[in-house]
Amino acid sequence: MDHLLASSSSSSSSSSSVLVTHHDVFLSFRGEDTRKNFIGHLYKTLQQKGIQTFIDNKELRRGEEISPSLIKAIRGSKISIIFFSKNYASSSWCLDELVEILHCRESLQQLVWPLFFDVDPSVVRNHKGSFGEALAQYEESCNKKKEKLPNWKLALNQASNLSGWHLADGFAKYPVGIEDLLEELKPSIDVANKYGRFIGVYGMGHIGKTTIAKGVYNYFADKFEGSSFLDNVSETSKQHLGFVQLQETLSFDMLGDKNLKVGNIHRGINIIKERLCNKRVLLILNDVDELDQLETLAGGHEWFGFSSRIVITTRNKHLLTSHGVNGIHEVRGMDHERTLELLSRHAFKKRKKHPKAYLALSNRLVRYADGRPLALVVLGSFLCGRTEELWQSAIHNLETMPDKKLYQILTISYDALQDNEKSLFLDIACFFVGEDKYYVIKVLGSSNFCPIIRIDVLTDMSLINVDFNRRIRMPHLVEEVGKEIVCQESPEAGKRNRLWSPDDVFHIFSENTFPTLPFNSGLKQLVILNMPHNHIHQFGKGSKNFERLKVLNLSHSKFLRKIPDLSTAPNLESLHVDHCTSLTDIHESVGFLTKLVILDAQHCSNLSTVPSNLSHLSACGNLVHIPSSIYKLVFLDVLDLNYCTSLYEFPNHVQEIDGDFVLSMSKLQNCNIPKEDFLVTPFSFPLLQHLVLSGNKFATLPSAHKLWKFSDLSLANCILLREIPELPERQINLKAGDYESLVETVWNMMTKIIPNDMGFLRDSEIEVTLPGPKIPDWFSHSL
Repeated sequence: MDHLLASSSSSSSSSSSVLVTHHDVFLSFRGEDTRKNFIGHLYKTLQQKGIQTFIDNKELRRGEEISPSLIKAIRGSKISIIFFSKNYASSSWCLDELVEILHCRESLQQLVWPLFFDVDPSVVRNHKGSFGEALAQYEESCNKKKEKLPNWKLALNQASNLSGWHLADGFAKYPVGIEDLLEELKPSIDVANKYGRFIGVYGMGHIGKTTIAKGVYNYFADKFEGSSFLDNVSETSKQHLGFVQLQETLSFDMLGDKNLKVGNIHRGINIIKERLCNKRVLLILNDVDELDQLETLAGGHEWFGFSSRIVITTRNKHLLTSHGVNGIHEVRGMDHERTLELLSRHAFKKRKKHPKAYLALSNRLVRYADGRPLALVVLGSFLCGRTEELWQSAIHNLETMPDKKLYQILTISYDALQDNEKSLFLDIACFFVGEDKYYVIKVLGSSNFCPIIRIDVLTDMSLINVDFNRRIRMPHLVEEVGKEIVCQESPEAGKRNRLWSPDDVFHIFSENTFPTLPFNSGLKQLVILNMPHNHIHQFGKGSKNFERLKVLNLSHSKFLRKIPDLSTAPNLESLHVDHCTSLTDIHESVGFLTKLVILDAQHCSNLSTVPSNLSHLSACGNLVHIPSSIYKLVFLDVLDLNYCTSLYEFPNHVQEIDGDFVLSMSKLQNCNIPKEDFLVTPFSFPLLQHLVLSGNKFATLPSAHKLWKFSDLSLANCILLREIPELPERQINLKAGDYESLVETVWNMMTKIIPNDMGFLRDSEIEVTLPGPKIPDWFSHSL
């Protein structure tokens, strides 16, 4: 310790055993910050209650050392209250007082209570902001202040870790919109209701929860028998004896007993329950992030008297649900008008009137901030007084990379996530904003990970929301922060674990023997590869390790010739190679991908060899054969072979194949298929609903009477068809026409389409178009 502490220690050692106190409380504060408002009111109140309080009323202090009278006053007080305000550290007298106060705490067991007046305890503890600036100036000086600097820093750190108050002295500097938010909360607080209520307020970090909590406290505190505002509950509880500090603060606020010592957490719980169970109180628990914090400070309604109100703010909605609160309110971003006003207050020091020249730029900034007050405060203050050109430059940079201070603040919510929740958050930020929720679940889910519960966690943390169309939304600022977290992994895009920028992807591939797709080393974490309209000619040799790959989209790859062995992609569900006009071969391994649902190879005009697993192969003019193993695809739902003009036959069902074929739609338009054998076997297509056979060369077709789900049949332009097949007794949509070889009479056709027993068509509308100038006599109703 320096000479100040040493001299204090030596001069007090002889009197410590027979300490004579002259005051109950000593107030240490920076006069220009607090004397004319809060300190004056506090001093008056303490004096009125008979509490002898020392306050230094001298406006001008001289010299480098605090006066002996101040040292005597500090040592002669039972309690010292330190008011940390914005400019506290700029006064060397205040810092000297602080060192002396902490010495008396150690040597004389004096009670010391810090009060943080419009300044965060972490700023004091870590010497940031105005505290850091003041200490830096002392560092540059060449007098005694520089010698005292180490002790001042240590004292600031120690004092900021003591149990104290983060003073709810009011709202933000410009409390835009706070009145509306308070009006929303008033019905839940409902002071007149005799039953106790726990009220939860949740939302993203720095969305305005603390401002609302302060507003509630200032508006309602005098309507209760006791009140307490516990700030930074999360941070304080994680310090040594942090829970005890919080319990002591709560107890002192509510009971006013300065001699009450909690001792340990369990005793603190008992004291709160026993002393406050009949007291009508208002308790604000600000920034809660763990359930044990609630269980330690406000475990249940029975802890407090009737009509008590406990208000909890948190980033995590699920905490409120788990604790059984009576009402939950989400703090959302401010609307455009309010955010524009807040920006104007900070950037132009005006309430609503915006300089016309800056209006368009302000609107861009407001959209970027996405309703977050802190973003507008930070950015508005930064741009205050700057030219239009500098505004444009700053906004352009922000749209590319988030502001450093905002990045640090917004990552607080990210840091609170579990590892797999962090991974899901980054996946959504980089790839899935605006995508269907269930699509995201399908893509990111695996045998080892189910994302459903984690999506719920991210929703509870207000990092994402799911709109009424089931699409996942994420605030723009949060999305940018997520992408920046990935960018921080490495300055080289190729060394990051997620790629979403087309420029980055092209750059990486162009460095790897493009136009060969370079997957030789494998990408175990790759889930979706979406690269349509590329210039790739072939896959790299030995492509492997696609363990998580589910979607491969290479459509419109006009130079791609072959799809290689994909047996190392066992989870592949969708393969899109449509409009790959140079494609001649799809490897047989694709036919053994048991999870493959879609193989889209439409308009692959040179395709001649296909695997057994296929679905969309329309307009493949060179395709001549479909393997019988297609019936192994028991989950195949849609088969599209329209305009495969060289397809001469469709395979018959093989009885030894196990499992029911669930195909519901088959499109075989203009395939020139002459044989109907594949339709004869009754169990070929048991669940078929839609069948398109237009433009084929069938002469006859088998009965469809047993297809109990059959509803649509298209036979247009089947010029060789001689008769309409027998249809099931259910409502059918039949499209037929342009028959040159039809020998069946109109009456026979109608009896097949509309049988005698028409009970199943009683409520249906039937429209029939027949050749000839008049309606046949056998119609019972006509117009």
